Amino acid sequence: MLSSKELIERTGISRATLNNYIALGLLPKPQVLNPGSGGHAPRQLGFFPDDAPALVERIQQLKQEGLSMSEIASRIAPGTPRPTPVVPTPPAATDRPPPPPTTGGPLRVTIDELPYPAYMVNHKFELVWVNDLARSDLLDGIDSLPPTEEERSLFRLLAAGGITAGLGDLLRFQVALAKSRISPGGFAALCEGLSPESFARLQQIYAETAAEAPHPIVDAPIQMLGRDGHPSPRRAYASFFREGIFVVLVPEGTPPDTMVDLLCRRDEVVRSLLRRRLPVLTHLAVLVADLQSSVKICSELPPDEYFQLINEIWAAMGPIFRKYHGTYGKHVGDGMVYYFFPQPDSDYLHNAVCCAQEIRREMTRISKAWQVSKNWLNELYLNTGITEGQEWLGTFQSSTSIEFVVLGDTINQAARISDFARFGAIWATKSLVSKLPHDLRDRVRYGVRRHGADGREVFVQSSYAMVSSLIEPDDEKNAKLRDIATLPITEIVDVDLPRA
Repeated sequence: MLSSKELIERTGISRATLNNYIALGLLPKPQVLNPGSGGHAPRQLGFFPDDAPALVERIQQLKQEGLSMSEIASRIAPGTPRPTPVVPTPPAATDRPPPPPTTGGPLRVTIDELPYPAYMVNHKFELVWVNDLARSDLLDGIDSLPPTEEERSLFRLLAAGGITAGLGDLLRFQVALAKSRISPGGFAALCEGLSPESFARLQQIYAETAAEAPHPIVDAPIQMLGRDGHPSPRRAYASFFREGIFVVLVPEGTPPDTMVDLLCRRDEVVRSLLRRRLPVLTHLAVLVADLQSSVKICSELPPDEYFQLINEIWAAMGPIFRKYHGTYGKHVGDGMVYYFFPQPDSDYLHNAVCCAQEIRREMTRISKAWQVSKNWLNELYLNTGITEGQEWLGTFQSSTSIEFVVLGDTINQAARISDFARFGAIWATKSLVSKLPHDLRDRVRYGVRRHGADGREVFVQSSYAMVSSLIEPDDEKNAKLRDIATLPITEIVDVDLPRA
């Protein structure tokens, strides 16, 4: 008998792959027990028969020969004789707890246990997660996804080897989901890099396919072909989340209850998918906004009122960030960090600038309301810094939460620019403003205030300045700004916001 750990170490497969093999019936379900513990140890292991490594080797050999997992299952699983596992008998114990009662209810399938090809795309239809069966059956067994978002286009990956008869229905299903979310130009960009024939065929599919109306769960029959050319009818299920679209392909005729049950457990499913989200190198804008003089405000307010103020600010800003597709990032203190990623129907850099302008207006409203209710003279300001870059996006996980995390200098720059900003100002880097599309940049009023020889302040529109020229570099209060001293920035004075 081999434990699951020994089987994984001996064969080199992952835990998810092992679960898939079990779910497909390629490996027997393990015998679970506490070996040699007398029933006292809490740790349990699953044990497999001694021939399990040979079965895994046979499966991998068939995969190398080009068979899909469903074809391997039909070849190996039915009628395959397997020895009955010999279960080691644990020492007798009078205080061993009775086994848990069995129920006749349906099994609850989880993401790890899905015995079907499954994947998740973001709303630009770029892959963010894919299971082993989808790698094998749909993506020609690629070992890993490309590092950048552009290379992870689902349409580019599916059609990389040409659009075969076995992919036509699946591509039409995906195009129907995409058409209501992505413009023709955006869809063409997702197909860049394909052969002229595949590119032209995908554009034809886009033109001929009707958009799928948004629903929490969408399903449709699709006809696929195995690598041996035999038809393999499937049913595709798509479930929509704020974080992306989850797709699973099940054999036609499979009772739908199990899949619908899984997809209806939306919180559980999305947490599982986000925990497995693969890091990706992505373009983004980062916005950092800090509450000015938060220590002073905290000292002047009773604790309950201070927390009331902070919660009111967060509650008011949340809908604005969602409106402009901002993704929350962790930040210590009273401020906030949000990431803005490329979107299929809007410019992410302009989204960040518009969001900053709108939260400034909202902060002015909150400040006036608190001045009236508290009868104080304090002005409340959120000082905002915005920049852009290309960084690795991933997730940090704890037992209770999942947080999106960006690695790199972009977030540090935005935080330092926020430290520089005062009295609710919005400052952005030259690189961000320069990359705004021309028509959108014309809707932003930006520049730098200069002082003439007579001491008079002059606003020089559409200009930039290095941070070092805007501060007293020898002042110890500016010590933390020295690492951005040569960074060119500009103040966003006003933005012509899009009409709702």
